[in-house]
Amino acid sequence: MTAFSRALDWLSAAVVGLAGIALVGLIAMMGWLVFGRYVLNDTPTWIERAATLCILAIAMPVAAVGVRERFHLSVLGVREALPPRAQRWIAVGCDALMGVFGAGMAWWSWELVGTVANFRIPLLGISQGWTYAPMVLGGALMVLFAIEQVLRDALAEGAPEKRGVSAAFLD
Repeated sequence: MTAFSRALDWLSAAVVGLAGIALVGLIAMMGWLVFGRYVLNDTPTWIERAATLCILAIAMPVAAVGVRERFHLSVLGVREALPPRAQRWIAVGCDALMGVFGAGMAWWSWELVGTVANFRIPLLGISQGWTYAPMVLGGALMVLFAIEQVLRDALAEGAPEKRGVSAAFLD
Protein backbone atom coordinates (compact mmCIF):
# COMPACT_ATOMS: atom_id res chain seq x y z
CA MET A 1 0.00 0.00 0.00
CA THR A 2 2.88 2.39 0.77
CA ALA A 3 4.46 2.02 -2.69
CA PHE A 4 1.05 2.48 -4.33
CA SER A 5 0.42 5.65 -2.29
CA ARG A 6 3.89 6.99 -3.10
CA ALA A 7 3.29 6.43 -6.80
CA LEU A 8 -0.04 8.24 -6.53
CA ASP A 9 1.69 11.06 -4.59
CA TRP A 10 3.95 11.51 -7.59
CA LEU A 11 1.07 11.26 -10.03
CA SER A 12 -1.11 13.80 -8.21
CA ALA A 13 1.85 16.20 -7.91
CA ALA A 14 2.50 15.81 -11.65
CA VAL A 15 -1.17 16.51 -12.44
CA VAL A 16 -1.16 19.65 -10.30
CA GLY A 17 2.19 20.76 -11.81
CA LEU A 18 0.97 20.26 -15.36
CA ALA A 19 -2.26 22.06 -14.52
CA GLY A 20 -0.20 24.97 -13.23
CA ILE A 21 1.75 25.11 -16.48
CA ALA A 22 -1.52 24.94 -18.45
CA LEU A 23 -2.91 27.76 -16.31
CA VAL A 24 0.08 29.94 -17.21
CA GLY A 25 -0.56 29.08 -20.88
CA LEU A 26 -4.23 29.99 -20.46
CA ILE A 27 -3.29 33.36 -18.97
CA ALA A 28 -0.89 33.99 -21.85
CA MET A 29 -3.62 33.11 -24.37
CA MET A 30 -6.10 35.45 -22.74
CA GLY A 31 -3.47 38.20 -22.63
CA TRP A 32 -2.87 37.75 -26.36
CA LEU A 33 -6.63 37.83 -26.95
CA VAL A 34 -7.01 41.15 -25.12
CA PHE A 35 -3.91 42.60 -26.81
CA GLY A 36 -5.15 41.52 -30.24
CA ARG A 37 -8.65 42.81 -29.66
CA TYR A 38 -7.88 46.21 -28.14
CA VAL A 39 -4.40 47.10 -29.41
CA LEU A 40 -4.17 45.46 -32.82
CA ASN A 41 -7.91 45.66 -33.50
CA ASP A 42 -7.63 42.13 -34.91
CA THR A 43 -9.12 39.52 -32.58
CA PRO A 44 -7.35 36.15 -32.77
CA THR A 45 -10.47 33.97 -33.04
CA TRP A 46 -8.76 30.65 -32.35
CA ILE A 47 -7.90 31.65 -28.78
CA GLU A 48 -11.41 31.37 -27.39
CA ARG A 49 -11.74 27.75 -28.51
CA ALA A 50 -8.20 26.90 -27.39
CA ALA A 51 -8.90 28.48 -24.00
CA THR A 52 -11.97 26.27 -23.59
CA LEU A 53 -9.85 23.18 -24.25
CA CYS A 54 -7.20 24.44 -21.84
CA ILE A 55 -9.80 24.96 -19.09
CA LEU A 56 -11.06 21.39 -19.55
CA ALA A 57 -7.49 20.08 -19.50
CA ILE A 58 -6.95 21.87 -16.19
CA ALA A 59 -10.26 21.18 -14.47
CA MET A 60 -10.86 17.49 -15.13
CA PRO A 61 -7.54 16.00 -13.92
CA VAL A 62 -7.40 18.41 -10.96
CA ALA A 63 -10.94 17.36 -10.00
CA ALA A 64 -9.59 13.81 -9.81
CA VAL A 65 -6.85 14.99 -7.46
CA GLY A 66 -9.72 16.36 -5.37
CA VAL A 67 -10.92 12.79 -4.89
CA ARG A 68 -7.52 11.86 -3.52
CA GLU A 69 -7.17 14.90 -1.30
CA ARG A 70 -10.84 14.71 -0.34
CA PHE A 71 -11.72 18.23 -1.33
CA HIS A 72 -14.53 16.98 -3.56
CA LEU A 73 -18.10 17.76 -2.54
CA SER A 74 -19.10 15.80 0.51
CA VAL A 75 -21.27 16.46 3.53
CA LEU A 76 -19.43 15.35 6.63
CA GLY A 77 -21.84 16.47 9.36
CA VAL A 78 -23.78 13.21 9.56
CA ARG A 79 -20.69 11.04 9.17
CA GLU A 80 -18.76 12.89 11.89
CA ALA A 81 -21.63 12.38 14.35
CA LEU A 82 -21.36 8.59 14.05
CA PRO A 83 -18.99 6.26 15.93
CA PRO A 84 -15.51 5.86 14.36
CA ARG A 85 -16.22 2.39 12.95
CA ALA A 86 -19.39 3.59 11.17
CA GLN A 87 -17.51 6.67 9.91
CA ARG A 88 -14.94 4.41 8.30
CA TRP A 89 -17.51 2.32 6.40
CA ILE A 90 -19.45 5.38 5.24
CA ALA A 91 -16.15 6.81 3.96
CA VAL A 92 -15.48 3.53 2.12
CA GLY A 93 -18.93 3.73 0.51
CA CYS A 94 -18.50 7.38 -0.50
CA ASP A 95 -15.06 6.71 -1.97
CA ALA A 96 -16.37 3.67 -3.84
CA LEU A 97 -19.18 5.80 -5.29
CA MET A 98 -16.61 8.39 -6.42
CA GLY A 99 -14.72 5.58 -8.17
CA VAL A 100 -17.90 4.35 -9.88
CA PHE A 101 -18.67 7.91 -10.99
CA GLY A 102 -15.11 8.27 -12.36
CA ALA A 103 -15.40 4.96 -14.21
CA GLY A 104 -18.66 6.05 -15.81
CA MET A 105 -17.21 9.41 -16.75
CA ALA A 106 -14.15 7.80 -18.33
CA TRP A 107 -16.17 5.15 -20.16
CA TRP A 108 -18.80 7.40 -21.69
CA SER A 109 -16.34 10.17 -22.41
CA TRP A 110 -14.24 7.64 -24.31
CA GLU A 111 -17.34 6.83 -26.36
CA LEU A 112 -17.75 10.55 -27.07
CA VAL A 113 -14.12 10.77 -28.16
CA GLY A 114 -14.69 7.94 -30.62
CA THR A 115 -17.96 9.40 -31.87
CA VAL A 116 -16.56 12.85 -32.69
CA ALA A 117 -12.97 11.89 -33.56
CA ASN A 118 -13.49 12.45 -37.28
CA PHE A 119 -14.87 15.96 -36.84
CA ARG A 120 -12.49 18.91 -36.72
CA ILE A 121 -12.70 21.87 -34.34
CA PRO A 122 -13.10 24.98 -36.49
CA LEU A 123 -10.21 27.45 -36.24
CA LEU A 124 -7.95 24.89 -34.55
CA GLY A 125 -8.00 22.08 -37.10
CA ILE A 126 -7.69 19.33 -34.48
CA SER A 127 -10.07 16.50 -33.73
CA GLN A 128 -13.23 17.26 -31.76
CA GLY A 129 -12.22 14.28 -29.61
CA TRP A 130 -9.75 16.51 -27.77
CA THR A 131 -12.74 18.22 -26.18
CA TYR A 132 -13.61 15.03 -24.30
CA ALA A 133 -10.13 13.56 -23.76
CA PRO A 134 -9.60 15.45 -20.46
CA MET A 135 -12.81 13.86 -19.16
CA VAL A 136 -11.45 10.41 -19.98
CA LEU A 137 -8.22 11.20 -18.15
CA GLY A 138 -10.03 12.77 -15.20
CA GLY A 139 -12.38 9.81 -14.86
CA ALA A 140 -9.54 7.28 -15.01
CA LEU A 141 -7.61 9.22 -12.39
CA MET A 142 -10.72 9.38 -10.19
CA VAL A 143 -10.94 5.59 -10.33
CA LEU A 144 -7.28 5.22 -9.38
CA PHE A 145 -7.45 7.72 -6.54
CA ALA A 146 -10.75 6.28 -5.27
CA ILE A 147 -9.21 2.80 -5.14
CA GLU A 148 -6.45 4.19 -2.94
CA GLN A 149 -8.98 5.91 -0.66
CA VAL A 150 -11.13 2.77 -0.36
CA LEU A 151 -8.09 0.68 0.55
CA ARG A 152 -6.87 3.31 2.99
CA ASP A 153 -10.28 3.56 4.68
CA ALA A 154 -10.93 -0.19 4.75
CA LEU A 155 -7.55 -0.97 6.28
CA ALA A 156 -7.59 1.90 8.80
CA GLU A 157 -8.36 1.55 12.45
CA GLY A 158 -11.14 3.75 13.80
CA ALA A 159 -12.35 6.87 12.00
CA PRO A 160 -11.15 7.66 8.47
CA GLU A 161 -8.38 10.17 7.92
CA LYS A 162 -9.57 13.75 7.61
CA ARG A 163 -8.08 15.44 4.58
CA GLY A 164 -8.83 18.40 2.40
CA VAL A 165 -10.55 21.70 3.06
CA SER A 166 -13.26 20.47 5.42
CA ALA A 167 -10.67 18.85 7.73
CA ALA A 168 -9.36 22.28 8.72
CA PHE A 169 -12.82 23.27 9.89
CA LEU A 170 -13.48 20.03 11.75
CA ASP A 171 -10.34 20.08 13.89
